[in-house]
Amino acid sequence: MYAQCPDCLTVFSMDAETLAQARGRVVCGHCQTPFDALDNLSGQLPPEPFQRLPERSVPGAPPRVESAVYRPRPEAPAFAAESVTPGAGEDFTQLTFSPRFAREARRSGVRRWPWLVACLILLLLLCAQLAWAKREELVADASTGPVLRQLCEGFGCRLPLVQDTARLRLLARDVQAHPSVPGALLISATVHNDATFDQPWPVVVVTLSDVDGKRLAMRRLRPSEYLGDGAVATRGLPAGDNAALVLEVEDPGNKAVAFEIGFE
Repeated sequence: MYAQCPDCLTVFSMDAETLAQARGRVVCGHCQTPFDALDNLSGQLPPEPFQRLPERSVPGAPPRVESAVYRPRPEAPAFAAESVTPGAGEDFTQLTFSPRFAREARRSGVRRWPWLVACLILLLLLCAQLAWAKREELVADASTGPVLRQLCEGFGCRLPLVQDTARLRLLARDVQAHPSVPGALLISATVHNDATFDQPWPVVVVTLSDVDGKRLAMRRLRPSEYLGDGAVATRGLPAGDNAALVLEVEDPGNKAVAFEIGFE
């Protein structure tokens, strides 16, 4: 399409986008004169030579267009509205409306419960695994230990023994020559468990020293070496209870004048 400036008679090539921006009002790029490009808009140039493009006459009625290239389909109504005559006496107070998203939420909730149950089971398994990994701290703790012991008693189980040799206290000790074994010593000791939980029987360390404090002999005695009953060793040292230990060690000679008992 072509349009001509009415002032300087310069002919310009036009397109629909340029004309639509200001509804035909353009500015001449040669003389800067504003003009209406629709006044002499032409689809093609007349044969040369020509002076002016023919003016476009204004019709009495707008032209009717017939060549349709696209027509959108009408959208179907979401619901059919029924005409209601006012004052007909209908009672709508008992009607309930359920939005579509609420119905979908209820349907999805029915399918979601297996996932919730599976997540709950996995969470319980994770808590049980953490409790097993921290079982010694939980049993030794003053707040959680009694609760766990009561639960185990109710279920008929037994908590694992937790060792804390710092809470073992030596109440009495004595050493003398063995009455029936020559060249051996008989050491007796009384141990008290100050902990609030049962402990496994400790490894007893006996150290013999001379008058100058020099170590002459040392022996570590495992529970199986100083306990005769295997069931007692399995039950452990009860909380707040005393235990009498009888130990047999080799006599290092007359130089041993002092002895010491420790726990590992």
